[in-house]
Amino acid sequence: MSDIVFNALEHQTLAHLNKVQVMGILNVTPDSFSDGGKFSNIDDALKQVELMLENGVDIIDIGGESTRPGAVDVTTTDEINRVIPLLKAIKSRFDISVSIDTSKSVVMDEAISCGADMINDVYALQNSGCIDVIAQSDVSVCLMHMQGKPRTMQSNPHYKNLIEDIINFFKQRIHCCEQKGINKERIILDPGFGFGKTLAHNYQMLAQFPLFKQLNLPLLAGTSRKSMIGNLLKREVDERLAGSLTTAVVAVQQGASIIRVHDVKETVDAINVLKAIAEQIN
Repeated sequence: MSDIVFNALEHQTLAHLNKVQVMGILNVTPDSFSDGGKFSNIDDALKQVELMLENGVDIIDIGGESTRPGAVDVTTTDEINRVIPLLKAIKSRFDISVSIDTSKSVVMDEAISCGADMINDVYALQNSGCIDVIAQSDVSVCLMHMQGKPRTMQSNPHYKNLIEDIINFFKQRIHCCEQKGINKERIILDPGFGFGKTLAHNYQMLAQFPLFKQLNLPLLAGTSRKSMIGNLLKREVDERLAGSLTTAVVAVQQGASIIRVHDVKETVDAINVLKAIAEQIN
């Protein structure tokens, strides 16, 4: 067993592991697949932020609109009312980087003006006005790949060549960003686990995750509690911790720089174990 662990880690440097960041998910929506409604109240949300900070989180990712399959669209006004007061409260109370998970240019603009450090966009800045808002700022941006749209993305997703198709999509979006003056150093890439992918697609992406490194940009992996774990293991959302941790560990071993999770404490523990092993190898 030790040989298997060592072989999995031998290509990873301790320097890489020390740079891996844990992004804690904070959904302020009534209908998110895992924690919908739990943090709609700002006081409850702030308590969750404080807990994640105690557990070693590096980035807080606030979401005001669910992107689960079949999710209902949210108006710009409703999303702003959910996200912006919490963003202001976090930035006034805590020293922590905050990402806003949104695909609306107006929400992006308001969030950036209120201190957001990153925009996390499942549409990769393809919606109207989004790329211009980012171009006029200095924040980081995470571009995610998604086939289709949240309501229909899981209806028979199909690819000619999964990894190649995603890489070509990223190349096109990176080019569009650079054409608008967005420095490549500000870009993070997320291949989009669960977004227009079958169960087999998701595990192929995880197995071949290092192929995305050819783009020479930081990679984000978000597998936490997703159906790729539930459907494989036949586990409900609240029974997916073991699967979530396993995919997080593999993603880190495969070169992910940011791990987006619900379970911050357990994920930080798992990464610290990887670091301890790497210290003995490197």
